[in-house]
Amino acid sequence: MELDSIECISSSDGIIDEDEIPLHHPHIIHSQFPSSKSPLNINNNSSNNNSDGISIHSTTSVHELLECPVCTNSMYPPIHQCHNGHTICSTCKARAHNRCPTCRQELGDIRCLALEKVAESLELPCKYGSVGCPEIFPYYSKLKHEAICNFRPYNCPYAGSECSVVGDIPYLVAHLRDDHKVDMHSGCTFNHRYVKSNPREVENATWMLTVFNCFGQCFCLHFEAFQLGTAPVYMAFLRFMGDEIEARNYSYSLEVGGNGRKLTWEGTPRSIRDSHRKVRDSHDGLVIQRNMALFFSGGERKELKLRVTGRIWKEQQNPDGGACMPNLCT
Repeated sequence: MELDSIECISSSDGIIDEDEIPLHHPHIIHSQFPSSKSPLNINNNSSNNNSDGISIHSTTSVHELLECPVCTNSMYPPIHQCHNGHTICSTCKARAHNRCPTCRQELGDIRCLALEKVAESLELPCKYGSVGCPEIFPYYSKLKHEAICNFRPYNCPYAGSECSVVGDIPYLVAHLRDDHKVDMHSGCTFNHRYVKSNPREVENATWMLTVFNCFGQCFCLHFEAFQLGTAPVYMAFLRFMGDEIEARNYSYSLEVGGNGRKLTWEGTPRSIRDSHRKVRDSHDGLVIQRNMALFFSGGERKELKLRVTGRIWKEQQNPDGGACMPNLCT
């Protein structure tokens, strides 16, 4: 659906062929791997030799040993190996048509139990340590943590296309401004005007996005029309560019009205960790049915004219009574 007029005014404030499989460093596993269940004593500055003749130079070298030679991701059980001892992860084993990417021999169904046992003894830092995560986890717990780590990158909140860009908040703000041409406004109040000449013509997920900067944070204001059943529904909601816990420090209100009537909504912005579709489909925002929207537009049912106003505030702890009180942006 094309928008006749939109105005936002802020206040002053695959399958791989075996010949194409890349050849990386071969991971050769010999029978001399230690069978003890005790953890390996590994440090980054010295070489450690066990009684079976295995020399492990550093945590990094062990970590590299556990990398799949095809996808370079860390390998998790089942870890497979060929008759020559080269290893490969279970996902790439299928993609490689059961052929070793290093020596081209048939892989068969040999499990590399020795390497799996080595992995059990490792503790590794979160891969997001370079951006602030201080956590260290056993090898088999690390992947689960990284899927929910608060330092993991965010997905682009732009809802008009399947954008695959990820990054931290400053990067995404610049990406929204430069690549998606999203309007950027400073201030914690907004005045949003939506005009449509034919309100009966609505395509699913007709939308717009505006980014507001206040309290040193960024918020995404979504306003859109979508089909709910047989009738269009208009919805406005706010998302916080940050994690859910921090989003709870803020509140916002939205208001739409006309003909002496008004409809208001007050709530907590959802984090952009929740997808746009998840928030929209939960109806967690200001929802305006078509008949009410036409009533607000003047009741003539010929043209849709909606003005949505709103504000954002931060909840602060009252030092006297301990209760929360709003901190309004000025």
